Formats: sequence, C-alpha cells, structure tokens
Amino acid sequence: MEEGSISTAYPELFRAAEVAIKDVICLRPGERVLIVTNPNRDVSTISRALYEVSSTITDDCNLLVQSVRSQLDLASEEVMGAIRTDPDVILSISHEKLGKDEEAIRNPIRIGERVYDHYFNYLLGEKKSRSFWSPSVTLDMFQRCVDIDYRRLKEDCELVKNVLDGGTSARLTSPLGTDITIGLEGRAAKQDDGDFSRPGAGGNIPAGETFISPELGSSNGVIIFDGSIASDRGVIILESPISCRVEGGYVTEISGGKEAEELKGTIKRAIERTNEWAREGRIPPYQLDAYVKNCRNLGELGVGLNRKARIVGNMLEDEKVYGTCHIAIGSNYDNDANALIHLDGLIRSPTLTVTGRGFERELMKNGELSAP
Repeated sequence: MEEGSISTAYPELFRAAEVAIKDVICLRPGERVLIVTNPNRDVSTISRALYEVSSTITDDCNLLVQSVRSQLDLASEEVMGAIRTDPDVILSISHEKLGKDEEAIRNPIRIGERVYDHYFNYLLGEKKSRSFWSPSVTLDMFQRCVDIDYRRLKEDCELVKNVLDGGTSARLTSPLGTDITIGLEGRAAKQDDGDFSRPGAGGNIPAGETFISPELGSSNGVIIFDGSIASDRGVIILESPISCRVEGGYVTEISGGKEAEELKGTIKRAIERTNEWAREGRIPPYQLDAYVKNCRNLGELGVGLNRKARIVGNMLEDEKVYGTCHIAIGSNYDNDANALIHLDGLIRSPTLTVTGRGFERELMKNGELSAP
C-alpha cells in the first residue's frame, strides 16, 4: 500500500470517505470496525481513506488485506476468523469479491427457519453488525458517486420499495423486447439508500437501488439485456443484446452473440465448480442439486436510482444507474436460493408495472420514475 496521508494526497477521496463513515455508516466512538480489502491500488487506497476517517472516531479499527477473490473463490481463513468476532461494522472493499464461507456452506447456520451460508450474511440477517460492501470499486467511482443527495435517494428508494412491497407481481418491458412477469408474493424489497446506521443494515457504496428477490418459480417471459452484464471474468458492456427465455423462475435458453456465449460459459463454469466443491465435501450432498439448479435461477429484480452513476462496465456502479433496471441470474438475497454466482444484467429504458391486490401501478416508464 502507498505511504502518506490520504487526506493530503487524495482530498476528494478523503471527503467521500468522510461521507461514507460519518453520514452512511454513522460510526460511533467505541465501536469495533473491520475493513477487508485487497492489495490492488484503488481498493487499498480507498480502504486506507476509510481507515483514516474511522480512526478519528474509534480506537478499535482494523484493516485486513487478503489476495483477490472471485465469485467462485473462498474467503481466507483469516478473513472469516475476523468476521466471526462479530465486529460492529464490517466494510468489504474488494477488487472483486469478499469470498465464500467454506464452513457455513458445509454447515449452514440455522436460526429458526432462516438459513445462512455465510457468517457475514448471518451477522446482517440477525442484526448483529452493519456494513457496506464495494466489490470492484474504483477511485473515480468512489469520489464521483458517494457524495450525493442521500435525502433524494432515500425518497426514491422508499417510493419503489412501497410499491414493490404491495405487489403480487411485476411486469418489466423494454424497447428492445424485454417482456417478463415476475412474482412478488411473500417478498419484501430492500433499499440500498445509503442509510446503514442501524444493526442489520447494509448495502453497496456507491448506493442507489431498490431490489427484491422474485418469488421462487414464479417468473416467465423474455429478458433482453442491453446495458452490461456480470460474468465470472468481469463485467461486459454489451455491444449486442443477450436474450434469455425464463420459464418457472429459471433461465432455460440464452441466445445472442459473443456476449451470450460468455454468459453461458460463466453458468457452465459455476456448475462445474459446484460439482467440484461437492466432491471435495465443501457443499453437502443434499444441497448439490439445488446449488446446480439455482445457477439459472432469477435471483433479483432491481431498480437503479443513483443520478450520478453511469454505465462504465463495472456492475457496482452500472446497476445503480438511474433509468435502468437489472435482473440477476443465480442466488437471491432472501437466502432460499443459494448458488455460487449472482450475475446482474442491465435493461435500459424499462417500463415497470406492479400489480397488487386491488391496484396496478406503472412505477417506471421508459426509465423515468412515475410521480407518487
């Protein structure tokens, strides 16, 4: 990591870090902070800025560096050991991902009917810690998209959440031919609005979306991804659209150009890694079929709401772009459809209509939020 004061060398970054620590996570004196990062320049520099700001508030701030992890890798034992000490605040500032929890995949954590395959998710789900995570964040992105109008963002996020929470289904269409209906029964939307001040709260920084896990087995139709899409080898800005047919909540057919082949390749490699981990005992045999099947599950419907974000080929920012929606293939956020992948893909200029008991509401039209 570079030496010297971040506040002097990177004043704009230091200002953004102050916003993240003081206004977003609302760190308090005496709290214990764990920051996990990688040795890559951008994420390590951002992490140092967060560490410097945190250290002016609490004297128990810890910065841990592990080598880069992808969607299909395990977190280091040292990182998981630190997370299992139950810090008040956990910040994951990674070049790619934090990494999977081998122990919790092998022996899932069960709290009543809730099941967790990562101790980090357990801490958030049981409201023991709060967090933000910034996979693949860059200096430019952090400086440009973190210091925003959080009051307006929260209003937009709440508007979308209130409509989704009242819905039993949503229909998403787009100019290029997306036309899919997604069940919402029994689901509650989550807000990535930049207010992570309470135990159990967490989300991305940069913030800027409201998202929901589709009702299992409920989605049917066609998705035309035309913005960007995640793969296990990086985010792809789409030169030609990818068409995905969805039946009963699962992607059954993928077509298009070279980008479609890359998506197929990612899913294929995820299934191969799943089987490999099962043979090695990292995934219990009774979970194998579900993990494999969920590599094609529809795991998320999200609405981008950050007005400073733009499509840059980095999903942390891309999925926050105002005027887009995104759908993920793979695991969901309700922890009842586990998979080794979660692949977000963007749909530009969408129209989103939500139907509930006794109402139908056009929430977004051609990428613009409708008035309350």
